[in-house]
Amino acid sequence: MIYLDNAATTWPKPRQVVMAIEEVLVHKGGNAGRGGHSAAILATRFIHQAREDLCLLFGTDDPTRVIFTQNATHALNQALFGLLQKGDHVITSSIEHNAVARPLWALKQRGVEVSEVPGIPGKEFDLEAYDKAFRTNTKLVVTLHASNVTGTLLPVQAIGQIAHEHRAYYLLDAAQTAGVLPINLGRLGVDLLAFPGHKGLLGPQGTGGLIIQAGISMVPLLYGGTGSLSEEDRQPDFMPDALESGTLNGPGIAGLGAGVRYLLDEGIDKIRTREQALCRRLWNGLREIPTIKLYGSGPVERRSPIVSFNIGELDSVEASFILEEKAGIIARAGLHCAAHAHRMQGTLEQGTVRFSPSHFTSVEEIEAALQAVKRVVEDL
Repeated sequence: MIYLDNAATTWPKPRQVVMAIEEVLVHKGGNAGRGGHSAAILATRFIHQAREDLCLLFGTDDPTRVIFTQNATHALNQALFGLLQKGDHVITSSIEHNAVARPLWALKQRGVEVSEVPGIPGKEFDLEAYDKAFRTNTKLVVTLHASNVTGTLLPVQAIGQIAHEHRAYYLLDAAQTAGVLPINLGRLGVDLLAFPGHKGLLGPQGTGGLIIQAGISMVPLLYGGTGSLSEEDRQPDFMPDALESGTLNGPGIAGLGAGVRYLLDEGIDKIRTREQALCRRLWNGLREIPTIKLYGSGPVERRSPIVSFNIGELDSVEASFILEEKAGIIARAGLHCAAHAHRMQGTLEQGTVRFSPSHFTSVEEIEAALQAVKRVVEDL
């Protein structure tokens, strides 16, 4: 098997991640914040350490404002439903994942006004149209950092700066860039960062988080036990307890923390250089194969590690099935939960085949994938 679906979830995981999860399951079984005994205190410590490491990775300094969630979708829902009320206006892009598009659709039914900045291939986000989209009631701007379909990056620094000029918050969906690209919240002008644990951060599934800059408050998505103020019916109003009801995924967070420390030790720049080289090899190889259609704007080196393509008019799901059946190539195909992006680039009916290597992918595996695509084309 050649695994090229790291944009969905990274595999394999670093050995340190597996060991951290095992360590918790075997030796550190306490529930963080539930009790004053040594097991609970130990669990609280490694969870807090994960918050501190995430702050270091993302260029922020308050670990209490790192909120753990089940995934990036959970984090985005917490931010969107926690901030927006009837009569508020929110601006988004035309290439969003359903993790943003669907919550915004639901909020629109509740009286929230939504504006979508138009985009076309090569100009996925029109900054001039964006600047004109602001209204007196604009409260939030929400965009992804990189398209999960093509890897194309949005100009997030400019987006954040314009949002702040209009006194709006900026929520960034870093599903495809957390752990893949350097992210410094202060330099980017990002007020809220939603991230998954199981992709570029190399942690297990069932982990993710939301980082909330100082001065921003929101309504909780969930209410319940936090281990604090247990004598009161009201939800605590201090972070992180206000937004973390119920038992946290201790083993998962331990694994996530180990993934973050692996990134800090290895260096994101080093990892990214490796992934860029693999994607360049994929792009150049696919470009030489007849009937192949490639998607994405700008040089491969300026995108997240995704190469999206089609084989002539062959349905992308069928193409992916053939690649796995004939050559053991694991790839994502279809609409990738991002119909808006496919509508913009004209692939809503066909979808695309998506190759997404990681720095664990070998050059030999890339070459094998290219040869497999060539054989599919030859057999048509």
